[in-house]
Amino acid sequence: MASYRLHLDGVLEISDESVQQIPKIVGGKPADEGQFPYQASLRYKNHHFCGGCVINKRWIVTASHCLSGLNDEIITVVLGTNTLDKGGDQYFSIKKRIHPYYNSILIRHDIGLIKVNKDIVFGDKVKPIALPTKNFDKSDYPAILSGWGTTNYPGETPNNLQHIQLRVINQKQCVTSSFRITNNNICTLNKQGEGACHGDSGGPLVADNELIGVVSWGTPCAKGLPDVFTRIYSYRTWIDKCIQENKSE
Repeated sequence: MASYRLHLDGVLEISDESVQQIPKIVGGKPADEGQFPYQASLRYKNHHFCGGCVINKRWIVTASHCLSGLNDEIITVVLGTNTLDKGGDQYFSIKKRIHPYYNSILIRHDIGLIKVNKDIVFGDKVKPIALPTKNFDKSDYPAILSGWGTTNYPGETPNNLQHIQLRVINQKQCVTSSFRITNNNICTLNKQGEGACHGDSGGPLVADNELIGVVSWGTPCAKGLPDVFTRIYSYRTWIDKCIQENKSE
């Protein structure tokens, strides 16, 4: 299985010369303006490489593999636009946090945080998403994924934000589908031709108006196998601790 990172084996690789893209949505459709006000585009030298999600006025949640190998101040965060080539509000990373137990081989604890340089201005097109207050235990249940991941594999990054309704599968089915998966993950599975792809990594999976997961990895792309997300509820304590410890900066 390959991760939703920049490499065929799923490893996000960023150099001074280029940013390779991560998986994106296959089988989705363009989002309406302002439909996903929590959606973030993470960019390096003006190139989108991962998704993220606004959780409060200074913090973005994403995947650890999106941040691995990057220094704290190299990422630009763009909010409030559905298009990659124009519009939006620009913020700059001043601090990144990779989960201390993140494992790039097993792709576990794949969650990260970015603190931006100033308070995010909220409005119709920019709003935070609520974090889950209890563990998500529903199965065969709809959830929405949004992102700029490629619309086929291999393929080009779409300029317009895409979205798709995915189906959260039973947790036992999720865990038994790969040795890499634990109860700190959530899986979705639609029919072949629908799912996440390169460029969606770190992006939000939302159900009942709460952020239940961020895109971690899968088998590129939409091949009728589960897409794997980091379960946000499993990391609420860590998220809250990071925000509290860095509150004064």
